[in-house]
Amino acid sequence: MTWLSIHDPEGPGTAARATLVLAHGAGGDRDQAMLRLLGEELAQRAVRTVRIDLPFRRQRPKGPPSPSGQTADRASFAETVRLLDIDGPVLWGGHSYGGRMASMAVGEPADGAALPDGLVLLSYPLHPPGRPEKARTAHLPGIEIPTVLVHGKRDPFASPEELAEAAELITGPTTIVEVAAAHDLAPAKSGAPARAADAIVALLDQLNA
Repeated sequence: MTWLSIHDPEGPGTAARATLVLAHGAGGDRDQAMLRLLGEELAQRAVRTVRIDLPFRRQRPKGPPSPSGQTADRASFAETVRLLDIDGPVLWGGHSYGGRMASMAVGEPADGAALPDGLVLLSYPLHPPGRPEKARTAHLPGIEIPTVLVHGKRDPFASPEELAEAAELITGPTTIVEVAAAHDLAPAKSGAPARAADAIVALLDQLNA
């Protein structure tokens, strides 16, 4: 399958304690640096990562998603789990648009849809830059599972204060990881991949407590 890449846990015979299905932002694909580096970090922590191209990106190599394709983009997380026959704890997440689609799939689930055990939202796009009145929060109260939010202090899509306020709308427990970066999280220098991986492991520990 040309639309997904898998990071298996490192070390011979190491079993995955969980699987994260991870999607990209509106302008990228599964090879975004933050997604790759997070997958590498999680592999060292016995967590499998499946990086996916969302359906809109499989249809065309460039260009933004369209509102008409959101249903398919949301459904791609559960479809990936079914396709790969993943068992054990499952997390969904993504960077920017990808995370938003994962969160909407959880907060406004389709009838009979299987849901994950947790969410990982990287640079959640709370509102368009300069348009705080366009907050994308309506579905957040429907999220009842543990959620990790990794966010840059200089992200124009949400200030730290705005993100913290939005996170309070989520019904399940939340963890915010703040890094010195903008929307791309500057993964090569901000430490975001390692810090995100540590927070994800803590979420899994919480599930097992």
